[in-house]
Amino acid sequence: MTSNYRHSLVLPKLLRRVVLSSLFLLALFLGALSLSTSAQAPARQDPHKPYALIFGTVWGPDNHPVYGVPVKIRRTDQKKAKWQLQSDHRGEFAQRLPAGKADYVVWADFKEFKSLDGKRLQPGEQVTVHIEGDERTDIGLHLK
Repeated sequence: MTSNYRHSLVLPKLLRRVVLSSLFLLALFLGALSLSTSAQAPARQDPHKPYALIFGTVWGPDNHPVYGVPVKIRRTDQKKAKWQLQSDHRGEFAQRLPAGKADYVVWADFKEFKSLDGKRLQPGEQVTVHIEGDERTDIGLHLK
């Protein structure tokens, strides 16, 4: 009976060591994971900082919204697009911009695009948007 009693004391000590070392390894893993994800995460805008919003809809020649159209936005004083996005299933897109007075150019960026029904579409005219402060501006991009 004494040998069983001795083994019953050894098992809890061994179990406690295994549990503590497992918890330690788990804490190390989670710490390393949080460091790697925070280093790779894109910089998010401060939710309390004011911003302007361009909200738009991409329309086809039949005046129906078009899904999956690449949309680009740039300031008028720059040559390259700073923001690139895609229209959703309702043909809509939205982009936050810095608040303040500025002009932006918005356009559909593709040479030739096939809609879901197989029709070939061409980009329409660029749209210039004037922002004064922290307002929302709604626009429409019309494809040909």
